Amino acid sequence: MGKMWAGRFAKELDKTADDFNSSIHFDSRMFKQDITGSMAHAAMLGAKNIISENDAKTIIDGLSAILEDIENGTLQFDMEAEDIHMFVEAELTKRIGDVGKRLHTARSRNDQVALDIRLWLRDECEEIIALIKGLMRAIVKKADENKSVIMPGYTHLQSAQPITFGHHLMAYAMMLSRDVTRIKDAVARMNYSPLGSCALAGTTYDTDRDMVAKKLGFDGVTLNSLDGVSDRDFCVELMAAFSTVMMHLSRFSEEIILWSSWEFKFIELDDSYTTGSSIMPQKKNPDMAELVRGKTGRVYGDLFSLLTTLKGIPLAYNKDMQEDKEAVFDAVDTVKKCLEVFTPMIDTLSVRADNMLKAAKEGFINATDLADYLVKKDMPFRSAYKVVGQLVAKCISEGYVLDNLPLDAYKEISPLFEEDLYEFISLETCVNKRISKGGTCPDSVTQQIKYITEFLND
Repeated sequence: MGKMWAGRFAKELDKTADDFNSSIHFDSRMFKQDITGSMAHAAMLGAKNIISENDAKTIIDGLSAILEDIENGTLQFDMEAEDIHMFVEAELTKRIGDVGKRLHTARSRNDQVALDIRLWLRDECEEIIALIKGLMRAIVKKADENKSVIMPGYTHLQSAQPITFGHHLMAYAMMLSRDVTRIKDAVARMNYSPLGSCALAGTTYDTDRDMVAKKLGFDGVTLNSLDGVSDRDFCVELMAAFSTVMMHLSRFSEEIILWSSWEFKFIELDDSYTTGSSIMPQKKNPDMAELVRGKTGRVYGDLFSLLTTLKGIPLAYNKDMQEDKEAVFDAVDTVKKCLEVFTPMIDTLSVRADNMLKAAKEGFINATDLADYLVKKDMPFRSAYKVVGQLVAKCISEGYVLDNLPLDAYKEISPLFEEDLYEFISLETCVNKRISKGGTCPDSVTQQIKYITEFLND
Protein backbone atom coordinates (compact mmCIF):
# COMPACT_ATOMS: atom_id res chain seq x y z
CA MET A 1 0.00 0.00 0.00
CA GLY A 2 1.38 3.40 -0.95
CA LYS A 3 1.90 5.91 1.85
CA MET A 4 -0.50 8.85 2.02
CA TRP A 5 2.44 11.05 2.93
CA ALA A 6 4.80 9.75 0.23
CA GLY A 7 4.93 12.91 -1.97
CA ARG A 8 7.83 14.44 -0.06
CA PHE A 9 10.05 11.36 -0.30
CA ALA A 10 12.28 10.07 -3.10
CA LYS A 11 12.81 6.62 -1.56
CA GLU A 12 10.46 4.09 -0.04
CA LEU A 13 10.55 3.43 3.67
CA ASP A 14 12.83 0.56 4.64
CA LYS A 15 10.77 -2.59 5.30
CA THR A 16 12.12 -3.04 8.81
CA ALA A 17 11.51 0.62 9.60
CA ASP A 18 8.02 0.35 8.07
CA ASP A 19 7.13 -2.58 10.31
CA PHE A 20 8.59 -0.77 13.31
CA ASN A 21 6.55 2.33 12.50
CA SER A 22 3.29 0.53 11.78
CA SER A 23 0.56 0.35 14.41
CA ILE A 24 -2.33 -1.30 12.57
CA HIS A 25 -1.67 -4.64 14.25
CA PHE A 26 -2.87 -3.11 17.52
CA ASP A 27 -4.82 0.08 16.69
CA SER A 28 -7.16 -1.73 14.28
CA ARG A 29 -9.39 -2.40 17.28
CA MET A 30 -10.41 1.28 17.09
CA PHE A 31 -11.97 0.85 13.64
CA LYS A 32 -15.49 1.63 14.81
CA GLN A 33 -14.45 4.80 16.62
CA ASP A 34 -12.27 5.90 13.68
CA ILE A 35 -15.09 5.45 11.18
CA THR A 36 -17.70 7.05 13.46
CA GLY A 37 -15.46 10.06 13.97
CA SER A 38 -14.82 10.35 10.24
CA MET A 39 -18.54 10.25 9.47
CA ALA A 40 -19.17 13.10 11.90
CA HIS A 41 -16.28 15.04 10.38
CA ALA A 42 -17.59 14.51 6.85
CA ALA A 43 -21.08 15.65 7.89
CA MET A 44 -19.59 18.85 9.29
CA LEU A 45 -17.52 19.48 6.15
CA GLY A 46 -20.70 19.21 4.09
CA ALA A 47 -22.76 21.37 6.43
CA LYS A 48 -20.13 24.11 6.32
CA ASN A 49 -19.76 23.88 2.50
CA ILE A 50 -16.09 23.01 2.84
CA ILE A 51 -16.96 20.08 0.59
CA SER A 52 -20.23 19.61 -1.24
CA GLU A 53 -23.20 18.04 0.51
CA ASN A 54 -23.22 15.38 -2.17
CA ASP A 55 -19.57 14.50 -1.57
CA ALA A 56 -20.20 14.41 2.17
CA LYS A 57 -23.09 11.97 1.67
CA THR A 58 -20.97 9.79 -0.64
CA ILE A 59 -18.19 9.69 1.95
CA ILE A 60 -20.58 8.88 4.81
CA ASP A 61 -22.27 6.11 2.81
CA GLY A 62 -18.87 4.70 1.87
CA LEU A 63 -17.68 4.76 5.49
CA SER A 64 -20.92 3.14 6.64
CA ALA A 65 -20.41 0.30 4.15
CA ILE A 66 -16.80 -0.18 5.29
CA LEU A 67 -17.93 -0.36 8.93
CA GLU A 68 -20.57 -2.94 8.07
CA ASP A 69 -18.10 -5.02 6.06
CA ILE A 70 -15.52 -5.03 8.87
CA GLU A 71 -18.13 -5.98 11.45
CA ASN A 72 -19.54 -8.85 9.38
CA GLY A 73 -16.06 -10.11 8.44
CA THR A 74 -16.30 -9.36 4.72
CA LEU A 75 -13.45 -6.84 4.89
CA GLN A 76 -10.16 -7.84 6.49
CA PHE A 77 -7.56 -5.39 7.73
CA ASP A 78 -4.57 -4.87 5.48
CA MET A 79 -1.59 -5.37 7.76
CA GLU A 80 0.57 -3.55 5.22
CA ALA A 81 -1.28 -0.33 6.09
CA GLU A 82 0.49 2.03 8.47
CA ASP A 83 -2.43 2.36 10.88
CA ILE A 84 -6.19 2.04 11.10
CA HIS A 85 -6.67 5.65 9.97
CA MET A 86 -4.73 5.15 6.75
CA PHE A 87 -6.40 1.79 6.13
CA VAL A 88 -9.91 3.25 6.33
CA GLU A 89 -9.04 6.25 4.15
CA ALA A 90 -7.33 4.07 1.54
CA GLU A 91 -10.27 1.64 1.48
CA LEU A 92 -12.70 4.53 1.16
CA THR A 93 -10.76 6.02 -1.77
CA LYS A 94 -10.60 2.64 -3.42
CA ARG A 95 -14.38 2.35 -3.21
CA ILE A 96 -15.55 5.88 -4.07
CA GLY A 97 -12.58 7.33 -5.94
CA ASP A 98 -11.20 10.83 -5.52
CA VAL A 99 -14.16 11.92 -3.41
CA GLY A 100 -12.66 9.82 -0.64
CA LYS A 101 -9.56 11.99 -0.70
CA ARG A 102 -11.65 14.94 0.48
CA LEU A 103 -12.33 13.34 3.86
CA HIS A 104 -9.08 14.47 5.43
CA THR A 105 -9.75 18.15 4.72
CA ALA A 106 -9.36 20.29 7.88
CA ARG A 107 -8.08 17.31 9.85
CA SER A 108 -4.77 15.71 10.83
CA ARG A 109 -3.99 12.22 12.02
CA ASN A 110 -2.88 13.94 15.24
CA ASP A 111 -6.36 15.11 16.20
CA GLN A 112 -7.91 12.05 14.56
CA VAL A 113 -6.05 9.60 16.78
CA ALA A 114 -6.64 11.79 19.84
CA LEU A 115 -10.34 11.56 19.05
CA ASP A 116 -10.32 7.81 18.43
CA ILE A 117 -8.66 6.91 21.71
CA ARG A 118 -11.14 9.07 23.64
CA LEU A 119 -14.10 7.47 21.90
CA TRP A 120 -12.66 3.99 22.41
CA LEU A 121 -11.94 4.54 26.09
CA ARG A 122 -15.39 5.99 26.64
CA ASP A 123 -16.97 2.83 25.22
CA GLU A 124 -14.63 0.55 27.18
CA CYS A 125 -15.25 2.41 30.43
CA GLU A 126 -18.98 1.75 30.07
CA GLU A 127 -18.21 -1.96 29.84
CA ILE A 128 -15.79 -1.89 32.77
CA ILE A 129 -18.28 -0.03 34.96
CA ALA A 130 -20.93 -2.62 34.09
CA LEU A 131 -18.51 -5.42 35.04
CA ILE A 132 -17.62 -3.74 38.35
CA LYS A 133 -21.31 -3.35 39.15
CA GLY A 134 -21.85 -7.01 38.31
CA LEU A 135 -19.18 -7.94 40.86
CA MET A 136 -20.77 -5.60 43.40
CA ARG A 137 -24.10 -7.36 42.93
CA ALA A 138 -22.46 -10.74 43.57
CA ILE A 139 -20.82 -9.33 46.72
CA VAL A 140 -24.09 -7.84 47.96
CA LYS A 141 -25.89 -11.15 47.43
CA LYS A 142 -23.22 -13.06 49.34
CA ALA A 143 -23.11 -10.42 52.09
CA ASP A 144 -26.87 -10.54 52.56
CA GLU A 145 -26.71 -14.31 52.94
CA ASN A 146 -23.96 -13.99 55.56
CA LYS A 147 -24.75 -10.80 57.47
CA SER A 148 -25.05 -12.73 60.75
CA VAL A 149 -22.17 -15.18 60.18
CA ILE A 150 -19.48 -14.43 62.76
CA MET A 151 -15.80 -14.46 61.86
CA PRO A 152 -12.65 -12.95 63.30
CA GLY A 153 -11.72 -9.49 62.08
CA TYR A 154 -8.00 -8.90 61.76
CA THR A 155 -5.40 -6.23 62.18
CA HIS A 156 -1.76 -7.09 61.40
CA LEU A 157 -3.27 -10.42 60.24
CA GLN A 158 -3.85 -11.19 63.93
CA SER A 159 -7.30 -11.87 65.36
CA ALA A 160 -8.65 -8.54 66.57
CA GLN A 161 -12.43 -8.26 67.06
CA PRO A 162 -15.47 -10.26 65.99
CA ILE A 163 -17.21 -9.12 62.83
CA THR A 164 -19.65 -10.68 60.40
CA PHE A 165 -18.64 -12.11 57.06
CA GLY A 166 -21.28 -9.92 55.45
CA HIS A 167 -19.63 -6.84 56.94
CA HIS A 168 -16.23 -7.92 55.65
CA LEU A 169 -17.59 -8.45 52.15
CA MET A 170 -19.32 -5.09 52.11
CA ALA A 171 -15.97 -3.37 52.66
CA TYR A 172 -15.07 -4.49 49.14
CA ALA A 173 -18.41 -3.31 47.78
CA MET A 174 -17.61 0.14 49.17
CA MET A 175 -14.17 0.10 47.54
CA LEU A 176 -15.65 -0.88 44.20
CA SER A 177 -18.29 1.85 44.43
CA ARG A 178 -15.47 4.38 44.64
CA ASP A 179 -13.85 2.74 41.61
CA VAL A 180 -17.04 3.33 39.63
CA THR A 181 -17.21 7.00 40.58
CA ARG A 182 -13.48 7.42 39.97
CA ILE A 183 -13.82 6.09 36.42
CA LYS A 184 -16.92 8.21 35.79
CA ASP A 185 -15.08 11.31 37.00
CA ALA A 186 -12.16 10.60 34.68
CA VAL A 187 -14.49 10.01 31.73
CA ALA A 188 -16.21 13.33 32.41
CA ARG A 189 -12.88 15.15 32.20
CA MET A 190 -11.99 13.21 29.03
CA ASN A 191 -15.29 13.89 27.27
CA TYR A 192 -14.17 16.85 25.15
CA SER A 193 -13.50 16.54 21.44
CA PRO A 194 -10.00 17.30 20.14
CA LEU A 195 -11.09 17.01 16.50
CA GLY A 196 -10.45 20.28 14.71
CA SER A 197 -7.15 20.90 16.48
CA CYS A 198 -5.57 19.49 13.31
CA ALA A 199 -1.82 18.90 13.47
CA LEU A 200 -1.24 21.40 16.29
CA ALA A 201 -2.38 24.91 15.31
CA GLY A 202 -5.98 24.55 14.18
CA THR A 203 -7.09 25.11 10.59
CA THR A 204 -7.79 27.92 8.15
CA TYR A 205 -11.13 26.35 7.20
CA ASP A 206 -14.32 27.65 8.79
CA THR A 207 -15.10 24.43 10.64
CA ASP A 208 -17.75 23.80 13.29
CA ARG A 209 -16.00 21.82 16.01
CA ASP A 210 -19.00 22.04 18.31
CA MET A 211 -21.21 20.35 15.71
CA VAL A 212 -18.83 17.39 15.51
CA ALA A 213 -18.50 17.22 19.29
CA LYS A 214 -22.28 17.17 19.72
CA LYS A 215 -22.69 14.48 17.06
CA LEU A 216 -20.17 12.28 18.87
CA GLY A 217 -21.68 12.79 22.32
CA PHE A 218 -18.97 15.03 23.77
CA ASP A 219 -19.66 17.74 26.33
CA GLY A 220 -17.65 20.28 24.35
CA VAL A 221 -14.33 20.79 22.56
CA THR A 222 -10.76 21.13 23.76
CA LEU A 223 -9.93 24.82 23.95
CA ASN A 224 -6.24 24.75 22.99
CA SER A 225 -5.17 23.02 19.80
CA LEU A 226 -1.69 22.15 21.12
CA ASP A 227 -3.24 20.56 24.19
CA GLY A 228 -5.92 18.90 22.09
CA VAL A 229 -3.45 16.77 20.13
CA SER A 230 -0.79 16.22 22.81
CA ASP A 231 -2.94 15.55 25.89
CA ARG A 232 -2.94 12.01 27.21
CA ASP A 233 -3.77 12.94 30.80
CA PHE A 234 -7.06 11.11 30.40
CA CYS A 235 -5.20 7.88 29.60
CA VAL A 236 -3.02 8.28 32.67
CA GLU A 237 -5.99 9.11 34.87
CA LEU A 238 -8.05 6.16 33.68
CA MET A 239 -5.12 3.77 33.96
CA ALA A 240 -4.58 4.98 37.52
CA ALA A 241 -8.27 4.24 38.17
CA PHE A 242 -7.87 0.79 36.59
CA SER A 243 -4.79 0.20 38.75
CA THR A 244 -6.87 1.01 41.81
CA VAL A 245 -9.55 -1.46 40.67
CA MET A 246 -6.83 -4.09 40.34
CA MET A 247 -5.40 -3.22 43.76
CA HIS A 248 -8.83 -3.83 45.28
CA LEU A 249 -9.23 -7.11 43.40
CA SER A 250 -5.74 -8.15 44.47
CA ARG A 251 -6.44 -7.49 48.14
CA PHE A 252 -9.67 -9.47 47.84
CA SER A 253 -7.78 -12.24 46.04
CA GLU A 254 -5.22 -12.43 48.83
CA GLU A 255 -7.98 -12.96 51.38
CA ILE A 256 -9.71 -15.54 49.19
CA ILE A 257 -6.42 -17.41 48.90
CA LEU A 258 -5.96 -17.33 52.69
CA TRP A 259 -9.58 -18.17 53.47
CA SER A 260 -9.59 -21.18 51.13
CA SER A 261 -6.37 -22.61 52.58
CA TRP A 262 -6.53 -25.71 54.76
CA GLU A 263 -5.41 -23.68 57.77
CA PHE A 264 -8.37 -21.30 57.48
CA LYS A 265 -11.06 -23.21 55.60
CA PHE A 266 -13.41 -20.23 55.89
CA ILE A 267 -14.59 -20.71 52.32
CA GLU A 268 -14.42 -23.26 49.55
CA LEU A 269 -14.11 -22.15 45.96
CA ASP A 270 -16.21 -23.88 43.35
CA ASP A 271 -14.41 -26.50 41.28
CA SER A 272 -15.04 -24.36 38.21
CA TYR A 273 -12.65 -21.69 39.51
CA THR A 274 -9.85 -23.84 40.91
CA THR A 275 -7.23 -26.18 39.49
CA GLY A 276 -5.37 -29.26 40.67
CA SER A 277 -1.76 -30.31 40.97
CA SER A 278 0.19 -32.41 38.50
CA ILE A 279 1.71 -34.44 41.35
CA MET A 280 -0.34 -33.88 44.53
CA PRO A 281 -3.84 -35.33 44.12
CA GLN A 282 -5.26 -33.63 47.23
CA LYS A 283 -4.64 -30.10 45.99
CA LYS A 284 -7.35 -27.60 45.07
CA ASN A 285 -5.56 -24.45 44.03
CA PRO A 286 -7.13 -20.94 43.92
CA ASP A 287 -5.44 -20.19 40.60
CA MET A 288 -7.98 -17.62 39.40
CA ALA A 289 -7.47 -15.49 42.51
CA GLU A 290 -3.70 -15.91 42.23
CA LEU A 291 -3.75 -14.83 38.59
CA VAL A 292 -5.80 -11.75 39.41
CA ARG A 293 -3.27 -10.92 42.12
CA GLY A 294 -0.45 -11.42 39.65
CA LYS A 295 -2.04 -9.44 36.82
CA THR A 296 -2.31 -6.43 39.11
CA GLY A 297 1.40 -5.84 38.59
CA ARG A 298 0.83 -5.93 34.86
CA VAL A 299 -1.69 -3.08 34.99
CA TYR A 300 0.59 -1.11 37.31
CA GLY A 301 3.33 -1.62 34.72
CA ASP A 302 1.10 -0.32 31.93
CA LEU A 303 0.45 2.86 33.93
CA PHE A 304 4.11 3.41 34.71
CA SER A 305 5.09 2.71 31.11
CA LEU A 306 2.78 5.45 29.87
CA LEU A 307 3.90 7.93 32.52
CA THR A 308 7.51 7.29 31.53
CA THR A 309 6.72 7.70 27.83
CA LEU A 310 4.99 11.03 28.38
CA LYS A 311 7.37 12.61 30.84
CA GLY A 312 9.86 14.06 28.32
CA ILE A 313 7.70 14.79 25.28
CA PRO A 314 7.67 18.43 24.09
CA LEU A 315 4.53 19.90 22.55
CA ALA A 316 2.81 18.92 20.41
CA TYR A 317 2.48 15.44 18.88
CA ASN A 318 5.48 13.10 18.79
CA LYS A 319 5.63 9.53 17.53
CA ASP A 320 6.41 8.38 21.08
CA MET A 321 2.70 8.88 21.73
CA GLN A 322 1.91 5.87 19.58
CA GLU A 323 3.13 3.89 22.60
CA ASP A 324 0.08 4.98 24.59
CA LYS A 325 -2.24 2.54 22.88
CA GLU A 326 -0.68 -0.82 23.64
CA ALA A 327 -0.37 0.10 27.32
CA VAL A 328 -3.95 1.38 27.45
CA PHE A 329 -5.32 -1.59 25.50
CA ASP A 330 -3.51 -4.08 27.73
CA ALA A 331 -4.72 -2.41 30.92
CA VAL A 332 -8.32 -2.38 29.70
CA ASP A 333 -8.18 -5.99 28.50
CA THR A 334 -6.62 -7.18 31.76
CA VAL A 335 -9.12 -5.41 34.00
CA LYS A 336 -12.04 -6.76 31.99
CA LYS A 337 -10.75 -10.34 32.00
CA CYS A 338 -10.12 -10.23 35.74
CA LEU A 339 -13.60 -8.89 36.48
CA GLU A 340 -15.19 -11.45 34.17
CA VAL A 341 -13.67 -14.35 36.13
CA PHE A 342 -13.84 -12.75 39.58
CA THR A 343 -17.61 -12.22 39.68
CA PRO A 344 -18.68 -15.84 39.16
CA MET A 345 -15.86 -17.00 41.45
CA ILE A 346 -17.42 -14.93 44.26
CA ASP A 347 -20.96 -15.90 43.31
CA THR A 348 -20.23 -19.65 43.50
CA LEU A 349 -17.99 -19.88 46.57
CA SER A 350 -19.26 -21.76 49.64
CA VAL A 351 -19.02 -20.25 53.11
CA ARG A 352 -17.83 -22.41 56.04
CA ALA A 353 -19.58 -20.56 58.86
CA ASP A 354 -18.63 -23.28 61.37
CA ASN A 355 -14.92 -22.76 60.81
CA MET A 356 -15.27 -18.99 60.94
CA LEU A 357 -17.04 -19.22 64.31
CA LYS A 358 -14.49 -21.71 65.66
CA ALA A 359 -11.62 -19.39 64.70
CA ALA A 360 -13.43 -16.44 66.27
CA LYS A 361 -13.81 -18.28 69.57
CA GLU A 362 -10.14 -19.19 69.76
CA GLY A 363 -8.62 -15.77 69.18
CA PHE A 364 -9.59 -13.81 72.31
CA ILE A 365 -11.27 -11.32 70.00
CA ASN A 366 -13.80 -10.38 72.68
CA ALA A 367 -11.02 -8.98 74.90
CA THR A 368 -11.90 -5.37 74.13
CA ASP A 369 -15.52 -6.07 75.04
CA LEU A 370 -14.39 -7.56 78.34
CA ALA A 371 -12.48 -4.35 79.06
CA ASP A 372 -15.61 -2.36 78.16
CA TYR A 373 -17.51 -4.50 80.69
CA LEU A 374 -15.21 -3.21 83.46
CA VAL A 375 -15.38 0.35 82.14
CA LYS A 376 -19.16 0.23 82.46
CA LYS A 377 -18.54 -0.63 86.12
CA ASP A 378 -16.50 2.57 86.48
CA MET A 379 -13.00 1.14 86.11
CA PRO A 380 -10.71 3.44 84.01
CA PHE A 381 -10.11 1.98 80.55
CA ARG A 382 -6.34 1.68 80.95
CA SER A 383 -6.80 -0.23 84.20
CA ALA A 384 -9.41 -2.46 82.57
CA TYR A 385 -7.04 -3.03 79.64
CA LYS A 386 -4.35 -4.30 82.04
CA VAL A 387 -6.78 -6.59 83.89
CA VAL A 388 -7.96 -8.19 80.65
CA GLY A 389 -4.38 -8.64 79.50
CA GLN A 390 -3.70 -10.62 82.68
CA LEU A 391 -6.79 -12.72 82.06
CA VAL A 392 -5.73 -13.51 78.50
CA ALA A 393 -2.29 -14.58 79.72
CA LYS A 394 -3.96 -16.82 82.33
CA CYS A 395 -6.24 -18.39 79.69
CA ILE A 396 -3.29 -19.11 77.42
CA SER A 397 -1.26 -20.74 80.19
CA GLU A 398 -4.18 -22.84 81.48
CA GLY A 399 -5.87 -23.75 78.17
CA TYR A 400 -9.00 -21.61 78.44
CA VAL A 401 -10.67 -18.95 76.35
CA LEU A 402 -12.42 -15.95 77.88
CA ASP A 403 -15.82 -17.50 77.24
CA ASN A 404 -15.17 -20.58 79.42
CA LEU A 405 -12.74 -19.28 82.07
CA PRO A 406 -14.46 -19.97 85.45
CA LEU A 407 -15.99 -17.01 87.25
CA ASP A 408 -13.79 -17.66 90.29
CA ALA A 409 -10.72 -17.05 88.12
CA TYR A 410 -12.21 -13.74 87.02
CA LYS A 411 -12.94 -12.68 90.58
CA GLU A 412 -9.39 -13.47 91.67
CA ILE A 413 -8.27 -10.60 89.46
CA SER A 414 -11.22 -8.20 90.00
CA PRO A 415 -14.29 -8.37 92.23
CA LEU A 416 -16.22 -6.35 89.60
CA PHE A 417 -16.80 -9.46 87.52
CA GLU A 418 -20.23 -11.08 87.80
CA GLU A 419 -22.05 -13.92 86.05
CA ASP A 420 -23.41 -11.51 83.47
CA LEU A 421 -19.95 -11.11 81.95
CA TYR A 422 -20.42 -14.28 79.88
CA GLU A 423 -23.44 -12.87 78.08
CA PHE A 424 -21.66 -9.53 77.70
CA ILE A 425 -18.65 -11.08 75.92
CA SER A 426 -20.47 -13.71 73.85
CA LEU A 427 -19.51 -13.28 70.21
CA GLU A 428 -23.12 -12.74 69.20
CA THR A 429 -23.46 -9.94 71.73
CA CYS A 430 -20.13 -8.45 70.71
CA VAL A 431 -21.30 -8.27 67.11
CA ASN A 432 -24.91 -7.24 67.71
CA LYS A 433 -24.08 -4.36 70.04
CA ARG A 434 -21.75 -2.68 67.54
CA ILE A 435 -24.57 -0.44 66.42
CA SER A 436 -22.56 2.60 65.33
CA LYS A 437 -23.18 3.66 61.74
CA GLY A 438 -21.03 1.55 59.46
CA GLY A 439 -20.39 -1.06 62.15
CA THR A 440 -20.58 -4.82 61.92
CA CYS A 441 -23.98 -5.58 63.47
CA PRO A 442 -26.44 -7.24 61.07
CA ASP A 443 -28.71 -4.17 61.00
CA SER A 444 -25.76 -2.01 59.98
CA VAL A 445 -24.79 -4.49 57.26
CA THR A 446 -28.38 -4.33 56.02
CA GLN A 447 -28.06 -0.55 55.74
CA GLN A 448 -24.78 -0.92 53.87
CA ILE A 449 -26.44 -3.34 51.47
CA LYS A 450 -29.30 -0.86 50.99
CA TYR A 451 -26.83 1.93 50.20
CA ILE A 452 -24.92 -0.13 47.62
CA THR A 453 -28.16 -1.44 46.08
CA GLU A 454 -29.36 2.13 45.59
CA PHE A 455 -25.95 3.03 44.15
CA LEU A 456 -26.24 0.17 41.66
CA ASN A 457 -29.74 1.22 40.65
CA ASP A 458 -28.83 4.88 40.24
